[in-house]
Amino acid sequence: MRGEISGLSRAASGHCYFVLKDADGEAALIRCAMFRRAASLLDFTLADGQLVELRGRVAVYEARGELQFIVEALQRAGAGALYEQFLRTRARLDAQGLFDPSRKRRLPAFARAVGIVTSLGAAALHDVVTALARRSPHVRVVVYPSLVQGEAAPAALAAAIDLASKRAEVDVLIVCRGGGSLEDLWAFNDERVVRAVAACSVPVVCGVGHETDVTLCDLAADLRAPTPTAAAELAVLRTQDCLDELSAHAAALRRRVHDGLEAQAQRLDRSALRLARPDVRLREHAQRLGLLAHRLASHWPGDVTRRRARLMQADVDLRRASARLLADRAERLERLAARLNALDPARVLARGYAWLIDDASARAVTSVRQLNVGTRLQAVLADGVAGAVITELPTMPSAPNFP
Repeated sequence: MRGEISGLSRAASGHCYFVLKDADGEAALIRCAMFRRAASLLDFTLADGQLVELRGRVAVYEARGELQFIVEALQRAGAGALYEQFLRTRARLDAQGLFDPSRKRRLPAFARAVGIVTSLGAAALHDVVTALARRSPHVRVVVYPSLVQGEAAPAALAAAIDLASKRAEVDVLIVCRGGGSLEDLWAFNDERVVRAVAACSVPVVCGVGHETDVTLCDLAADLRAPTPTAAAELAVLRTQDCLDELSAHAAALRRRVHDGLEAQAQRLDRSALRLARPDVRLREHAQRLGLLAHRLASHWPGDVTRRRARLMQADVDLRRASARLLADRAERLERLAARLNALDPARVLARGYAWLIDDASARAVTSVRQLNVGTRLQAVLADGVAGAVITELPTMPSAPNFP
């Protein structure tokens, strides 16, 4: 026979049980059993959605009166039609960015209300509600009922998710259902449901099937849970854990306050010891003031006399120093005046010399080379000024012959 594996399960004994579906998507199927000896001969791992060819025999399972096919040999014939559709849809939606990790949101740390999208009759609803009541009984639970299997399930799931998104009355939305075969979980691979999960206004936790089951809703959700119960545990924190943490913080705060008060009390005690009684401190200060007053009274007259004697001696020393300084300055002034008088030009003119000035240039004449016959001069003498005219010049200048 040739068909698609669905609902695969492995027993602890090593036997494998599954349903072989029509490879063309028809409703025909038959239950198959592959015992451990035949399963050990496989060179690959069986999985839902695989298209296989098998040989064996038809038998009746007497416990339930069901017809089944005992598989004696099995080989791969390619991926099943349903699984191929899953891969194509996954690739297309991934290319559109619906599974991009950057768009996934963090769950709120302390959710106050949790929404659940699942069937009212599903065991998953009981598991989730029980887990929430056990972990956080204060959290409000809102159920958005929907079909989770069958042809009408995708539209119902998308409508329930859209309703939760529009009402925005919960902090986290859990989309879940129990385990099953690939076709049982197919509603959660429908593009309408996947887009509704991606567009939801609140963070979505998806817990569909068992740990090995992966749907497209798992990839589009903000967080994937291996099971519905695990989805509830991821959506809310355990109340007792929060209370324990708060108790630890409260105990630490009480310790710090107690330690601070103890430190301040010890500081106050040390200050009180240093302060002692006020009347004792006042008496000590009064005694100290009395001692200082006595010392001041005994030392003040003698100290004033000594300071007055030093002041009078300083006045005498200052007067003597001032007199010496004035005498030195007068003597120096006389010496400078004598030197200045010796250099006075008027005294030179009084000895019979004259100072000649050229009328034209108003410059002093110091050499006959500056003169010409007819040059008009002014002769400055000790008692006045006389005019003169050059009438004769020697042919060869000679040194003056002073009398």
